[in-house]
Amino acid sequence: MYIARQPIFKVNMDVYGYELLFRAKKESLAYDGLSSSAATASVISGLMEEGFSTIVDNKRAFINFNEELLISDVVELIHKDTLVIEILETVQVSEPVKNRMRELKKAGYEIALDDFQDDYKGYPLNDYAKIIKFDLIRTPLETIRESVRDALSEGKILLAEKVETEAEFLLAKSMGFKLFQGFFFSRPTIVGNNNAVRTSTRNQYLRIFKELRKEEPSFQVLAEIIEKDVALSYKLLRVIREKSQGDLVYSIKKALSYMGLKELDRWIRILMIQDLGSEKPKELVYVSLIRSKLAEEIAVATHLKNARHEASMMGLFSTLDALLDMDMEEALRGVNLSPRISEALIHSQGELSVIREIIESQERGDWQKLDLLATVLNVSEEDVYGYYMKAVRWAKEVMELLYD
Repeated sequence: MYIARQPIFKVNMDVYGYELLFRAKKESLAYDGLSSSAATASVISGLMEEGFSTIVDNKRAFINFNEELLISDVVELIHKDTLVIEILETVQVSEPVKNRMRELKKAGYEIALDDFQDDYKGYPLNDYAKIIKFDLIRTPLETIRESVRDALSEGKILLAEKVETEAEFLLAKSMGFKLFQGFFFSRPTIVGNNNAVRTSTRNQYLRIFKELRKEEPSFQVLAEIIEKDVALSYKLLRVIREKSQGDLVYSIKKALSYMGLKELDRWIRILMIQDLGSEKPKELVYVSLIRSKLAEEIAVATHLKNARHEASMMGLFSTLDALLDMDMEEALRGVNLSPRISEALIHSQGELSVIREIIESQERGDWQKLDLLATVLNVSEEDVYGYYMKAVRWAKEVMELLYD
């Protein structure tokens, strides 16, 4: 069983929940050859095994249900405060279905109508749903204004799915949508633009990277750079807290000696991404961290194991264009990266670009493409999923350290 998760944002770009995309076994691609009942049962089983807090991070889990599973008692395995029941568009309206939805609504479960395409007025399941999802590819915003007005007049929460651009996000927001799903948040010029501040932050970190790239980096020079930034000094001391094993740390230079140069390099990159993302959705930083760890794990498992650090940096910096609101080539200008990283991030070429494509296929739940790319690197998709869950757990721990 493989799970991919796609974030669902509120208007303020906080994460409301994750839609879980899945397949139950290697031989199945999405729902091809696999009933939706078996797929949903598998994802629920997987959630129980992995733990809800790992996969959805204590947010809502949006899971697809057909009529068979809806009527069964499997729904009650998941707490009402965690689950959002997505009713597939293929569900046949019947009295048993309506009775079950009425029962679940009364029990406190949130119900969403998935990929809504019918005229809103008179649709027989509207009364039981709290959330109405519109797929913006199947039903572009300009074509659903009347349905949107009708749904809003009844107090429904509208979710725009497959939002791919800032323009779509802003238009949906202006029409009254409150929830948004898609990859618009990981692209440049999302909400607002403060390039000067972000570029200044980037340049500050580049001074540290420049020193770290020297044949014999100086702890003294590094300490002097870091000490000029109170926020960075504080963050570094928080990171070092566990590594110091209870010893009092009297100076930044002492903290750096505990960490070591390789670990410092990793954490400086992470802290840079966090600072650059201060005005962006936290999910973008989360995605960067997951990509960094997943890229490293894939590299270690393949002939690219000697490039594990390059793979990690490639994954971490793969959202730099969105963080800086500029194209990738401009974002990386002045950053002394290896040719392999630059080729992957700027030109989508080279061996590391295959790892990048694997990661993006995992994020989108594009299992067919994932299988093909995994074969190219001679790694199994089962292993990729194991690395993905490891990366999610690691990124969750780092996020708690960065933001708690």
